[in-house]
Amino acid sequence: MSDYYPPWAFYYKVEFGISKARNDVRFQTVSGLSVEYDTEEYKEGGENRFVHKLPVRTKYADLVLKRGMVTDSQVIEWCLAAFRERSFTPADVSVILMNEQGEPLRTWKVVHAIPRKWQISDLSASESAIVVETMELSYRYFTVQ
Repeated sequence: MSDYYPPWAFYYKVEFGISKARNDVRFQTVSGLSVEYDTEEYKEGGENRFVHKLPVRTKYADLVLKRGMVTDSQVIEWCLAAFRERSFTPADVSVILMNEQGEPLRTWKVVHAIPRKWQISDLSASESAIVVETMELSYRYFTVQ
Protein backbone atom coordinates (compact mmCIF):
# COMPACT_ATOMS: atom_id res chain seq x y z
CA MET A 1 0.00 0.00 0.00
CA SER A 2 1.49 3.33 -1.01
CA ASP A 3 1.06 6.63 0.78
CA TYR A 4 -1.10 9.29 -0.84
CA TYR A 5 0.49 12.60 -1.71
CA PRO A 6 -1.66 15.59 -2.72
CA PRO A 7 -1.11 16.79 -6.30
CA TRP A 8 1.10 19.74 -7.18
CA ALA A 9 -0.78 23.00 -7.85
CA PHE A 10 1.52 24.26 -10.62
CA TYR A 11 0.86 21.76 -13.43
CA TYR A 12 -2.42 22.75 -15.06
CA LYS A 13 -3.91 24.22 -18.19
CA VAL A 14 -6.98 26.29 -19.00
CA GLU A 15 -8.96 25.37 -22.11
CA PHE A 16 -11.47 27.74 -23.65
CA GLY A 17 -14.17 26.37 -25.91
CA ILE A 18 -13.50 29.29 -28.27
CA SER A 19 -9.76 28.74 -28.84
CA LYS A 20 -7.41 25.87 -29.62
CA ALA A 21 -4.24 28.02 -29.64
CA ARG A 22 -1.37 26.79 -27.45
CA ASN A 23 -0.84 30.22 -25.88
CA ASP A 24 -4.47 30.39 -24.75
CA VAL A 25 -4.08 27.46 -22.31
CA ARG A 26 -1.12 28.88 -20.37
CA PHE A 27 -1.91 30.99 -17.33
CA GLN A 28 0.26 32.04 -14.41
CA THR A 29 -2.54 31.86 -11.83
CA VAL A 30 -6.13 30.68 -11.68
CA SER A 31 -8.38 31.64 -8.78
CA GLY A 32 -12.07 31.86 -8.03
CA LEU A 33 -13.05 28.20 -8.13
CA SER A 34 -15.24 28.43 -5.06
CA VAL A 35 -18.88 27.93 -4.24
CA GLU A 36 -20.93 28.77 -1.16
CA TYR A 37 -24.56 28.94 -0.09
CA ASP A 38 -26.50 32.06 0.71
CA THR A 39 -28.53 31.33 3.80
CA GLU A 40 -31.76 32.65 5.22
CA GLU A 41 -32.37 32.79 8.94
CA TYR A 42 -35.57 31.40 10.38
CA LYS A 43 -36.49 32.01 14.03
CA GLU A 44 -38.60 29.23 15.43
CA GLY A 45 -41.21 30.28 17.97
CA GLY A 46 -40.45 28.99 21.46
CA GLU A 47 -36.88 27.92 20.55
CA ASN A 48 -34.47 30.57 21.86
CA ARG A 49 -31.22 28.60 21.87
CA PHE A 50 -30.49 28.95 18.13
CA VAL A 51 -31.69 30.31 14.82
CA HIS A 52 -32.19 27.97 11.86
CA LYS A 53 -29.99 28.84 8.89
CA LEU A 54 -31.51 27.47 5.71
CA PRO A 55 -29.67 27.22 2.40
CA VAL A 56 -31.24 29.40 -0.30
CA ARG A 57 -29.05 29.40 -3.44
CA THR A 58 -25.47 28.80 -4.42
CA LYS A 59 -23.09 31.64 -5.12
CA TYR A 60 -19.97 31.32 -7.30
CA ALA A 61 -16.97 33.65 -7.19
CA ASP A 62 -15.59 35.21 -10.39
CA LEU A 63 -12.89 33.20 -12.17
CA VAL A 64 -9.65 35.22 -12.24
CA LEU A 65 -6.97 34.27 -14.78
CA LYS A 66 -3.52 35.89 -14.97
CA ARG A 67 -0.79 35.41 -17.55
CA GLY A 68 2.00 37.16 -19.38
CA MET A 69 0.50 39.31 -22.12
CA VAL A 70 -0.16 37.48 -25.40
CA THR A 71 -0.31 39.64 -28.52
CA ASP A 72 -2.23 37.17 -30.71
CA SER A 73 -5.03 35.58 -28.70
CA GLN A 74 -8.54 34.51 -29.59
CA VAL A 75 -9.45 34.69 -25.90
CA ILE A 76 -8.45 38.37 -25.72
CA GLU A 77 -10.39 39.06 -28.92
CA TRP A 78 -13.40 37.43 -27.24
CA CYS A 79 -12.93 39.68 -24.18
CA LEU A 80 -12.46 42.83 -26.24
CA ALA A 81 -15.56 42.05 -28.34
CA ALA A 82 -17.55 42.08 -25.11
CA PHE A 83 -16.13 45.44 -24.02
CA ARG A 84 -16.01 47.20 -27.41
CA GLU A 85 -19.14 45.91 -29.13
CA ARG A 86 -21.08 44.61 -26.11
CA SER A 87 -21.11 41.23 -27.85
CA PHE A 88 -21.34 38.76 -24.97
CA THR A 89 -20.82 35.26 -26.31
CA PRO A 90 -20.76 32.75 -23.42
CA ALA A 91 -17.97 30.21 -23.47
CA ASP A 92 -17.22 27.13 -21.42
CA VAL A 93 -13.81 27.02 -19.73
CA SER A 94 -12.05 23.93 -18.37
CA VAL A 95 -9.36 24.19 -15.71
CA ILE A 96 -7.43 20.91 -15.87
CA LEU A 97 -5.04 19.81 -13.13
CA MET A 98 -2.54 17.29 -14.49
CA ASN A 99 -0.34 14.58 -12.99
CA GLU A 100 3.39 14.05 -13.61
CA GLN A 101 2.73 12.32 -16.94
CA GLY A 102 0.57 15.22 -18.25
CA GLU A 103 -2.68 13.27 -17.86
CA PRO A 104 -5.80 14.98 -16.46
CA LEU A 105 -6.13 14.41 -12.73
CA ARG A 106 -9.09 16.69 -11.99
CA THR A 107 -11.13 19.00 -14.25
CA TRP A 108 -13.27 21.96 -13.24
CA LYS A 109 -15.70 22.75 -16.05
CA VAL A 110 -16.84 26.37 -15.81
CA VAL A 111 -20.16 26.84 -17.59
CA HIS A 112 -21.41 29.93 -19.49
CA ALA A 113 -18.48 32.24 -18.72
CA ILE A 114 -18.52 35.85 -19.93
CA PRO A 115 -15.84 38.54 -19.54
CA ARG A 116 -16.36 40.86 -16.58
CA LYS A 117 -13.01 42.66 -16.39
CA TRP A 118 -9.75 42.82 -18.34
CA GLN A 119 -6.68 44.53 -16.92
CA ILE A 120 -3.05 45.07 -17.91
CA SER A 121 -0.39 45.45 -15.23
CA ASP A 122 1.27 48.82 -14.69
CA LEU A 123 4.04 49.76 -17.10
CA SER A 124 7.14 51.10 -15.38
CA ALA A 125 10.50 52.07 -16.82
CA SER A 126 12.12 51.56 -13.41
CA GLU A 127 11.24 47.85 -13.16
CA SER A 128 12.24 44.83 -15.19
CA ALA A 129 8.99 42.87 -15.20
CA ILE A 130 6.79 41.23 -17.79
CA VAL A 131 3.40 42.68 -18.69
CA VAL A 132 0.67 40.65 -16.99
CA GLU A 133 -2.91 40.61 -18.21
CA THR A 134 -5.73 39.72 -15.86
CA MET A 135 -9.14 38.46 -16.94
CA GLU A 136 -12.12 38.15 -14.64
CA LEU A 137 -14.97 35.99 -15.86
CA SER A 138 -18.46 35.65 -14.44
CA TYR A 139 -20.07 32.26 -14.87
CA ARG A 140 -23.18 30.34 -13.91
CA TYR A 141 -21.63 27.34 -12.15
CA PHE A 142 -18.85 24.78 -12.37
CA THR A 143 -18.74 21.01 -12.17
CA VAL A 144 -15.90 18.82 -10.93
CA GLN A 145 -14.95 15.82 -13.08
